Amino acid sequence: MYRKPYLRKYGRAANFTIWIVDGKFIRTHWDEEFTNFGQYYRFPFIPKSEFWIDKEHGAGEEEFFIDHLLEENRLMAGGMKYDQAIAKADLKEEKERHKTRLVQRLAGLDRKHLVRHVHKTLLRKYSRAVRVWIVYGDLVRDLYFIDFTEGGHDRVYHFVPENEVWLDDDLSPKERRFVLLHELHERALMIKGWTYGRAHRDSSRVEYFCRSHPDKLERMLQEEMKKNS
Repeated sequence: MYRKPYLRKYGRAANFTIWIVDGKFIRTHWDEEFTNFGQYYRFPFIPKSEFWIDKEHGAGEEEFFIDHLLEENRLMAGGMKYDQAIAKADLKEEKERHKTRLVQRLAGLDRKHLVRHVHKTLLRKYSRAVRVWIVYGDLVRDLYFIDFTEGGHDRVYHFVPENEVWLDDDLSPKERRFVLLHELHERALMIKGWTYGRAHRDSSRVEYFCRSHPDKLERMLQEEMKKNS
């Protein structure tokens, strides 16, 4: 049944109204590729005069997301393709993130010590040969990769330690297992030699199926854990 995903009005920026929205609803019913935020030229179901930001469960990053959306929307409205626009918007967002004291303090640490600050909670139930960590997603975006969203693993991101899957703490706890299924399925396919693009598309298909059939999720997770052993 159709419903609007609005949760609350956050404010305004330039000529845009900014809404905090129910990202889980959007990913389940409209587009599983909607992650932390979006605007019309990337997601046409968003009104032209609005920016949507998913309800956050981790650190508040709304102002960084707004900086990004303003640049991305401006460039795409002028005819630039999404891939080019997001790269330029990323640069603007990164500059703002690097001004924070925490990032300046952590940036000098070596990789081994830095990972200790990024790890948050080990999901022991789903950690066997591959360890599954809830990570501080804001720090991953600050220090490693600005476009890190929802999750990732060592076969895609060079900064993720070997045999680890990372889940963004900004994810709703209700969505963690769906994203974990995606990451484990994708990782197993890439071990078999699939390209990232092909593995990602198939993993999105599996994730969307389980979002529509949640009763099958736990069984499929156990199967993917075995494939990653």
